[in-house]
Amino acid sequence: MAENGEEKLLAVARHIAKTLGHNDNMADDILQIFSNFDGRFSREKLASEDEDRPRSCAALELTLKSLDRQISQYVAADHPIWSDSADSSAFLDSIDELIATIRDWTPLAVDKSVGVCLARAEDLMQQAMFRLEDEFRSLVERGGESLELSRAYRSESNGNLSFDSGDDEEEEEMIGNGEDHQIPTAQPIGDYDIVIDALPSGTINDLHEIAKRMVTAGFGKECSHVYSSCRREFLEESLSRLGLQKLSIEEVQKTPWQDLEDEIERWIKSANVALRILFPSERRLCDRVFYGLSSAADLSFMEVCRGSTIQILNFADAVAIGSRSPERLFKILDVFESLRDLMCEFESVFSDQYCLFLRNEAMTIWKRLGEAIRGIFMELENLISRDPAKTPVPGGGLHPITRYVMNYLRAACRSRQTLEQVFEDSTAVSHQPKVDDRSSSSSMSVQMAWIMELLESNLEAKSKIYRDPALCYVFMMNNSRYIVQKVRDSELGSLLGDDWIRKHTAKVRQYHVNYQRSSWSKVLGVLKLESGSLAPNVAVKSMKEKLKLFNIYFDEICKTQSNWVVFDDQLRDELRIALAKILLPAYQNFIGMFQNVPEIGRHDKYIKYANEDIEAKINDLFWGSRGSAGAGRK
Repeated sequence: MAENGEEKLLAVARHIAKTLGHNDNMADDILQIFSNFDGRFSREKLASEDEDRPRSCAALELTLKSLDRQISQYVAADHPIWSDSADSSAFLDSIDELIATIRDWTPLAVDKSVGVCLARAEDLMQQAMFRLEDEFRSLVERGGESLELSRAYRSESNGNLSFDSGDDEEEEEMIGNGEDHQIPTAQPIGDYDIVIDALPSGTINDLHEIAKRMVTAGFGKECSHVYSSCRREFLEESLSRLGLQKLSIEEVQKTPWQDLEDEIERWIKSANVALRILFPSERRLCDRVFYGLSSAADLSFMEVCRGSTIQILNFADAVAIGSRSPERLFKILDVFESLRDLMCEFESVFSDQYCLFLRNEAMTIWKRLGEAIRGIFMELENLISRDPAKTPVPGGGLHPITRYVMNYLRAACRSRQTLEQVFEDSTAVSHQPKVDDRSSSSSMSVQMAWIMELLESNLEAKSKIYRDPALCYVFMMNNSRYIVQKVRDSELGSLLGDDWIRKHTAKVRQYHVNYQRSSWSKVLGVLKLESGSLAPNVAVKSMKEKLKLFNIYFDEICKTQSNWVVFDDQLRDELRIALAKILLPAYQNFIGMFQNVPEIGRHDKYIKYANEDIEAKINDLFWGSRGSAGAGRK
């Protein structure tokens, strides 16, 4: 071995002289310098280049012949080499020696005979790498089978995230359990208390030893490819068990909404498990298998997770670019919130340069979901503005659009924090006009106020289709009262503010006043006694005529308004009480005066109603078709 080493040293010296010397004289000068520096570089030894070359090649050929014999027996083996630790160690030792031989002799490859030997060495290396690749694949596949993911997983923070298959009694191995490893282990992630050890520790160490040789030999990409192809199947199978289907964007958009709602629930579950358990576990596994080989680890991890990540993101993207019908808001909010809450996981798990495009894509789709939410509110505005004023609601009751919009907004405000985030975006609410002076209000407050203004305008237009002005005011009173109640009892109240509530409560009172004025002024007018002195016969005739008109007007109004609707019990009572307060005293006063006129004679044939009858008739108002008054209160 010492003699072989000296031959290599002399060969290197000759190579340097030949490379640096532009002519024979310069080469001789360089050789003389070597000779003066070390006695081993004597001119006699250095000058015997042609004689020593066959001896050097012979030594290389002898080494290659020995390595060929050792490696070929393993390459041709019909059983897994890693089934026997002695065989796997011997095989790796032979590969290490082959790598070192190629590395040491490569500087002398300018020599044709050395170059020929090195070409043979490279062929042998390729054969060895092919077999290593097969062994690597076999180890990954066998290891995956021994720790198949068929267990139930639970999280401290979210107990409903679980795989549906498997034995509840069998628990997953946790980080930190088991023997010490040569390769450092990561800590569990975030709020989740498990990380899957998808391969046995011994298998991981074997894979690491193979990966080191393949990367050193220049077969790093091949190693990453075989690793990622095996682990990719594991991830796809895991997502499939969670119920996540492989759907294209077109297929998602063609799915009926009711079915898509179920798919969204499965997507949320799958995305959380993938980003918080599966992907971090794969990152950990890659870091252990490719420990010290960061580039190979990053590339492998990206290749493993890319397909599943794109599958998850494509679904969210399909939801974002789909229909913006208002009823889709709440599920799209669920997707938006889930992706928002997973952005930290995207940042931490996909932190390397190879995964940058996945992080960017996640952020882009998350923002697109925000745009979709804003688009849904624009569609709601259009729906309100375009709702036609064709058929009046019977009895001036609650209009379906009022009930729909208010319950919709109340439900939306349960996600107030999310909607505030969406509307605070720089592109949010740019389409909205200013509503009063709301410079200090949040974007969501402005959005809600604008929708309320559109709803009020639409209701005012609908009120105009009632021929009776009094019924117009009842309609506006009903709908405005409903709006104020829904605002006061929800997050809308804090968004719109106390001033808004006071202003619209005053509007309800004004509609009440307008109703009384337009409906009962004529009745009250006939009960007024004319001032001044009238001839007795004229006074008697006038009072008889007035009482007759009162009975006619009162009957007509009661008959008509008993079919009108006031949905709110309190408002209905307020209307009756207010009406009784203005009508009963006027009627009592008139009847009292009427009964004191002796010229009239028998009074009972003119007096149709006693006070109690008037009150009873008032109490029969606003019931609609008896039971419909409370319709639409929800």
